[in-house]
Amino acid sequence: MTERGTKGFLIVVEGVDGAGKSTVLRHLAAHCETRGRMVITSREPTNGLHGRRLRESASRGRLPLDAELDLFVLDRREHVAELILPGLERDAVVLLDRYYFSTAAYQGARGADPVEVLRRNEAFAPEPDLVLLLDCEPTLSLERIGARGGGADAFEGLEALEAVRRIFLSIQRPFIRVVDASGTPESVAAVCAAYLEETLSARLG
Repeated sequence: MTERGTKGFLIVVEGVDGAGKSTVLRHLAAHCETRGRMVITSREPTNGLHGRRLRESASRGRLPLDAELDLFVLDRREHVAELILPGLERDAVVLLDRYYFSTAAYQGARGADPVEVLRRNEAFAPEPDLVLLLDCEPTLSLERIGARGGGADAFEGLEALEAVRRIFLSIQRPFIRVVDASGTPESVAAVCAAYLEETLSARLG
């Protein structure tokens, strides 16, 4: 893991497509802001050059696996240098919708070695203070994807999501909290906010 000497907090929301990550992220940002904490929100892939190429590949045709993995690393290195570390150095709560755990799960489901993906990214990416892994059955996540409109991309077939979910749940790190995401958005967000407060309080005393 990459050591960091910053005072900010890195909080990551992970899970399969349709698990409710964006909704939870909005709730957590509002939760922090009402308590006077500086908040920075972002997502991966980013809207930078490498991130846009990855997003396009999801809907227009997948890149070769090695090319995908390389783009994720390039995108993440820029994200770390340009947003994540500067935010942490400003003592902000940095909230991310996806991080390198998604790369391990999604590209792992495609055939990459999740352990190697984690190792490669943990060599440079700051360690999160908390990962909220929103877990739900892929059938439910697909229902939610259908309800929000738009077509499914290459990541969103049932078998693919089942494989992704298995890899997510296999990742063992002390800062990961698995959250049942099958409930209402409000109930899921409340559980996540409680974990967030627990994490912040543990370090701030």
